[in-house]
Amino acid sequence: MTAMPLALLVALGQNPAAAAPLPAAQQIAAAVQAAPDERRGDATVLGYDETGKLITLRAGTGDLVCLADDPAEAEFEVDCYQKDLEPLMSRGRAMHATGLAGKALNEARWQEIESGKLVMPREPRTLYVLEGSSYDATSNTVIKPYRRWVVYTPYATPESTGLSTMPVAGGPWLMFPGKPTAHIMINPPKEK
Repeated sequence: MTAMPLALLVALGQNPAAAAPLPAAQQIAAAVQAAPDERRGDATVLGYDETGKLITLRAGTGDLVCLADDPAEAEFEVDCYQKDLEPLMSRGRAMHATGLAGKALNEARWQEIESGKLVMPREPRTLYVLEGSSYDATSNTVIKPYRRWVVYTPYATPESTGLSTMPVAGGPWLMFPGKPTAHIMINPPKEK
């Protein structure tokens, strides 16, 4: 594949950066960067094998699950979330793999939560997100890093939280109010 011209890869819809995932140790080092420093060492880490299948790279003893960057995606993103959110996250990945996305995916998960098929914690749970334009595995550095936080507060409303449902530059706001996956978004301004 290295001999194939980049233009041909692009024309075929293949991401040349997705040729192979990073070695497990580098995936782990990158993935845990989304977590708070003091919680990185005992996090479970999910990542990708040589076939692109999601596997457990490291079984942790803490309450966080960190997800390595998907080598099939152009942009870099790693996430960490409390382990009792794993059923929600896993189901979302499975639904996405069947072609569901956006509103349809959200509505399908809400229906499964409402029916009891999918368990959603009732107490607030946090998702840490670290994005970047790319990742330098040699120096374990995210290029143009951007952090954001999501605090799941099932069925929360503007009245129960006092938050707006409109995005607030640099401040918290409530997404999907009244829904099983209602959550507080905290998006700091991006550096230019």
